[in-house]
Amino acid sequence: MKALDFEKPIVEIEEQIKALEKEAYGNEEVQEALKQLKARAQELKKHIYSNLTRWQIVQIARHPDRPHAMSYIQEAFDDFIEIHGDRNFRDDPSIITGFAHLNGKKVGIIAEEKGRDTKDKIYRNFGMPHPEGYRKAMRLMDIADRFNIPIVSLVDTPGAYPGIGAEERGQFQAIAESLRKMLKIKVPFVSVIIGEGGSGGALAIAVADRVLVMEYAIYSVISPEGCASILWKDAKRANEAAEALKLTAKDLRAFGIIDDIIPEPLGGAHKEPIKAIKNVKSYVLKHLSEIEPLDPDTRLKMRREKYANMGSFVEKEV
Repeated sequence: MKALDFEKPIVEIEEQIKALEKEAYGNEEVQEALKQLKARAQELKKHIYSNLTRWQIVQIARHPDRPHAMSYIQEAFDDFIEIHGDRNFRDDPSIITGFAHLNGKKVGIIAEEKGRDTKDKIYRNFGMPHPEGYRKAMRLMDIADRFNIPIVSLVDTPGAYPGIGAEERGQFQAIAESLRKMLKIKVPFVSVIIGEGGSGGALAIAVADRVLVMEYAIYSVISPEGCASILWKDAKRANEAAEALKLTAKDLRAFGIIDDIIPEPLGGAHKEPIKAIKNVKSYVLKHLSEIEPLDPDTRLKMRREKYANMGSFVEKEV
């Protein structure tokens, strides 16, 4: 498992623990030293992970071993049946759509998938959807709305694909239409930011009744590198941009952008993937149970008001 720069002190202690474990059997002195070292490692982990900078949280959100959308679909849902294609141009593998059961209840799934190995990342376009991906997502929204099936979206993208072909096929229009669609459908809708929530690429499947963000995930109008490139003409100042963007779960909750924070195992979801996935499942079920009993028109009105009232400003006389 890849260790991030700020985790190196932890790795050093863990290597010492591994070395001592080989000598610990039958040696009380070594066992006592091992016990103290493990306690020290745990305290160090708590200290480091409770004092992370925003840039360090960005690094955890992007960790290569972090569970991706397919991990959640395979572990948290049952009987998944995938829907392919946008009925217009092609299938976009960076967005996965389909229907499954969540604790026995049928739900629609819209998920952004980055891919795991090099071949899969290329196939998934590194989680950057084309317009046909968003049109495929809208297909699922229409079906779910017609048959009164709740929707769960899993967001993990650096942003919508900015290539010429995507723009030629209406990238901006597809995102805009998806935003409008989510403000029209009446079924319960829960969205979870599981890694990166990048700009319109994320928002295009996240205008939900409840938006949940994992503890070490990020959600922002632009990537730190993109922000730094625009503000200072220097992408290497991404750590400064991350601080300015205030893109962490705690920041987003304080601003009223999101509805809940899903706790992760100490150090991030990649440390204990199954535990992280179970946490997401329980939070999705909790929030679905709260919004499902609402009258559909009332639920839709609340969703629209939620986004209409988002943000605040002060007018100042000049």
